[in-house]
Amino acid sequence: MENFDTRAIQKLDSAHYLHPFTDSLELSGRGARVIVRGEGIYVWDSEGNQILDAMSGLWCVNVGYGRASIADAVYKQMMTLPFYNSFFNTTNVPAVQLATRLTELAPPGFSRVFFTGSGSEGNDTNLRIVRRYWDLMGYSERHIVISRHNAYHGSTVAGASLGGMAGMHAQGGLPIPGIVHVMQPNYFECGKGMEEEEFGLMAARSLEEKIVELGADKVAAFIAEPIQGAGGVVIPPANYWPEVQRICDKYDILMIADEVICGFGRLGTMFGSTSFGIRPDLMTFAKGVSSGYVPMGGVLVGDRVGDVLVAKGGEFAHGFTYSGHPVACAAALENLHIIVQEKLVERVAETTGPYLKQQFAKLAEHPLVGHANSYGMVAGLNLVRRKGERLHDHELFAPSEGVGMKCRAHMFNNGVIMRAVGDRMIVAPPLVMSTDDIDEMVKRIRKSLDDTLADL
Repeated sequence: MENFDTRAIQKLDSAHYLHPFTDSLELSGRGARVIVRGEGIYVWDSEGNQILDAMSGLWCVNVGYGRASIADAVYKQMMTLPFYNSFFNTTNVPAVQLATRLTELAPPGFSRVFFTGSGSEGNDTNLRIVRRYWDLMGYSERHIVISRHNAYHGSTVAGASLGGMAGMHAQGGLPIPGIVHVMQPNYFECGKGMEEEEFGLMAARSLEEKIVELGADKVAAFIAEPIQGAGGVVIPPANYWPEVQRICDKYDILMIADEVICGFGRLGTMFGSTSFGIRPDLMTFAKGVSSGYVPMGGVLVGDRVGDVLVAKGGEFAHGFTYSGHPVACAAALENLHIIVQEKLVERVAETTGPYLKQQFAKLAEHPLVGHANSYGMVAGLNLVRRKGERLHDHELFAPSEGVGMKCRAHMFNNGVIMRAVGDRMIVAPPLVMSTDDIDEMVKRIRKSLDDTLADL
């Protein structure tokens, strides 16, 4: 392996690279971890340490690292047509092919795609699309979009506003007008004193209460992730989504499913909406569409909305230089070919997803773990000071203790990447994992929990 001067790279990094979601002063004091190579489910840092990437990069490297066929597809497209725009009545072949393939893989009723460069841009696009739709339908007052607290829909101004992260809203005067939030379906944090089914209905009906408060004639859409990802792998009660769908149908509210994390096999279905019986009008995608090999995102537009945008005519004054970028589309096409050819969706549904659920549940036996759950290839566990007899009787750590971040540090030291959301530790492993790989991941996680407990 190539030798790297880690300290020199860190020095340049501190001097010139502003990292996303990072305290730059704090990072400059200790230096960034330098990742230099990836293969399969592992990455290596500049010091030669092998690390099992249980977060798939950032929820995205679904087919694993080192896929030569994706690199070949990208090289071929770069040598053929590295770029051309989709403005001014122009298109390119990979964009047309990818749009067609995505509509084939989507649930029935999706015939059109709007391409972006990321999920954040995709959700900006959703805001523009739903408001354009209601304008064309003659209801220009229907411009409010309802989201959920602790949701994540990107970090652009519109994306961060649609999301419900308090820390993001505290910076930059967010959210922008016309976006409001209702409670998240987080039973562990919000359901104390309630049965899970009772809580599921209450969380869903907070949406109806908000619609009635605002007036249905003012509400354009509801946006949500099938499973909240960055909020801590929030798996909703089984009765939550059916009730939300009923409410949206009752008040004729457009449904936006943010599939950036859940799409392309992560939950054991091609799109997470299918797992929960959601019937969205718009679906945001990114991450897994190209497994992160090249930036790519977009919106699958349901026929209810798409037919109106086309039939009513007039310019939709929105788009990006890189909408339908031919190289990104070529990468995505090959990535989707791998997912289908290797039956990764079926593997998650039938083998690795159930096995991960089984093995992750065993981590709840650890003295530090008060709750562990999973769905498909996402999972999370909650660190607690002392266990109570029931779920909501556990004694929690104070946020100031930073136990989650201490545990995360032990994870890295033991060769596994696990994300900390407060004191909830989460994973979203590559879909190519085997059951043996899951055993290795859980073994490293357990060792890290032991080390954290020894610290405390």
